[in-house]
This record gives sequence, structure tokens and C-alpha cells, in this order.
Amino acid sequence: METAGDRIDMRVAARRTLTPEIEEFSLSPCDGRPLPSFTPGAHITVATPDGAMRRYSLTNDGAAPKEYVIAVKREPNSRGGSASMHERALEGAVLAIEHPENDFELCEASRYILIAGGIGITPIVAMARHLTAQGKPFELIYCTRSPEDTAYLDEALSLPKSTVHHDGGDMDEAFDFWDLLEKPGREHIFCCGPAGLIEEIKALTGHWPEGHVHFEDFNPVTVVREDDVPFTVTIAGSGQTIDVPADRSILEAMRDAGIETLSSCESGTCGTCKCQLIAGEVEHRDSVLMEEEKSGFIMICVSRAQSGNLTIDF
Repeated sequence: METAGDRIDMRVAARRTLTPEIEEFSLSPCDGRPLPSFTPGAHITVATPDGAMRRYSLTNDGAAPKEYVIAVKREPNSRGGSASMHERALEGAVLAIEHPENDFELCEASRYILIAGGIGITPIVAMARHLTAQGKPFELIYCTRSPEDTAYLDEALSLPKSTVHHDGGDMDEAFDFWDLLEKPGREHIFCCGPAGLIEEIKALTGHWPEGHVHFEDFNPVTVVREDDVPFTVTIAGSGQTIDVPADRSILEAMRDAGIETLSSCESGTCGTCKCQLIAGEVEHRDSVLMEEEKSGFIMICVSRAQSGNLTIDF
């Protein structure tokens, strides 16, 4: 489990506008410390200016990094993370980050097919840069709505074998992957993008050899649902009662109330925000707790009261 002491304070050394909705951030360590190295496909978890923890892929070379470079799309239904990065992570701002992790590791292969959709280009462009430097053959397919929405467009177009496809938001104009994926080869496929793209590639590669197709899911977690209702949470240690609106998580409501608590993934997958359940009936939405733990614990980033109110401690 990460703790606040494991985080690194980073200063926004530079910002660059890539598209009207995507900003690139160059982050340098405040104390000048050597940064941990990383491999293509890695990400860092950033404590955004509003306190939300968000994961962003690293786009720069990770062999001996002097900085970490990320690109952030402002999501139309932002719950605070991406919006606060765009609005408040100005040059000179300090952001705490966690050490790089890689769940999308670029493996050894004779050839690669890199597939990106929208902001999913961020880990893919890191892979493309690495493979180019290594002189390894690869093909890039990059799908976006329009040239204006395409981050790293000039770089993508400059690659020896790349296709940049714009569909104008029309599903009938989407790129046809069948000719590329119909016959399995020795290539390894790395795909990152919206849910529709990932599902399509999964469907088209079901006959490919096991372990040859790799995905990074860049889609935001659905923290709240349309039928969610408000409830209250009482903190056992202090007796403080927090109102949790229908459109906020327990974690977000506690943060709004000025209560500091640890978090990392904020998607119910890491276990950092695990709290003790003292009283109440919980609708568990995480993928961490064992069945025998659910009567005594709750992941406050995603889970809610099933009925009535809750009492927790941390």
C-alpha cells in the first residue's frame, strides 16, 4: 500500500497545448532528486489540484529521466481530476505523484502493431519512440475524430509506417481493422483507447495466439450511477457526520469536507482507501475485498450504502 511518504513532490516545469482539450505537462522533482526509471507503457498516479488521484501514462524516455511528461485530456464529465489539471496545474504548481508502475509492459517481439484511439495515444507514442530508437519494426494505427483533436499528429505522420484515421465522429467512417487482423502473425498488438475501440480489437483478435494482444484501458471508472441516492457517513473516531450526495463518492464527500484520507487508484482496484465498516449495509463495488472481508471493511472510493446510512473508521 502506498502512503503519503512514498510520494514525490513534482513541480510543473512546463505546459504545452496539444489540442483544444489536451494539455501536456512536464513535471520535475522539487528537490532535484534522481527520478525512478520506467519502461514504455508505464504510468504515474498524480494527486491532482482538487485532491483526486488520477493515473496518466508517461510519454518520455524512462531510462534516466530528469522529468516525467504526461498528457491530460479534459473529460467532458470530469469529476474534478482532469478539469483541475487544466485549470490549476499551472507552471510552477506542485503536484504529489506516486512512483511509476507498468501494467502495459512492452514485451520482446519480432514485430509490433500499435493501435491508439484518442488520448490512448499517450502510452502508444512512448512505445513508438522506444521502438524507433531500437530500430525495431512496427506499424501504428491512430484513430481520432479530426486533425484538430489529434495529439502528437505531426510525430505520428512522420513515422515510417503509420496510419492516422479521422472518422469525424461518424461510426460508419470508423477505421476497418479486419484486413490488418484477419490473419494472425508473429506480431504483438498493443492497444489503448476508448471502450468501443478496445472491444472491437478484442472481437477481431479472438483467434490470435494467447498473449499476443495487450490492452491498456484508458476509460474512466463509473464511480456513481444514475440510480444512486444520497446517504450519510459517520466517522466513528470523531463522531463527524458527512453527507454523501447521489453524485459523489464517500471519498469525494470526505475530501469536500476537508477530511484527509489515503487513496490511489480511486477505481476500487488497489486497496489504498480501505476503511473499517462499523455499522450499516454496504453495496460493494470494488474488486479487492475478499468475501469474508466485506462485513467489516469498505472501499470508500467506489462503494456506497445499500440502504440507510454507514458508520466507518480509518
